[in-house]
Amino acid sequence: MTLVRFNQPSSVFPYRNLLNGMLNDLSHYSGSDSRASIPAVNVRETESGFQLEVAAPGLQKEHFSVKVEGRVLTVSAESKQETDKEEGKWTRKEFSYTSFSRSFTLPESVDANAIAAKYENGILSVSVAKAGRVKPKSIEIK
Repeated sequence: MTLVRFNQPSSVFPYRNLLNGMLNDLSHYSGSDSRASIPAVNVRETESGFQLEVAAPGLQKEHFSVKVEGRVLTVSAESKQETDKEEGKWTRKEFSYTSFSRSFTLPESVDANAIAAKYENGILSVSVAKAGRVKPKSIEIK
């Protein structure tokens, strides 16, 4: 079985994909890439489970949240930074806000209680173990 990625539809703004497409087209003119705020995710299946690697440099492990609801694994992060500097007669205030959320549908073959995550060198690694498979059992007839 494989993990299936999906982004939850927004009930507040149902035309989000259309707007994102238009903004991506406009980013070519402004020189920016709006897709840069959504990190790349590598998904690898092994014999014992699944390994997800989320590329999110510049964040701290406190910024991340990994949740499982039913068969949906959601990885999200939120970071806020503010700078306030006063020199002489002027004040400079800067702030930035970064957030993302990625959701994955887990196959029935995984153990939702056996999920581990670690953040190291800009990569969030999430391990999802497969549930123990029930092996066929021979019953001796007496």
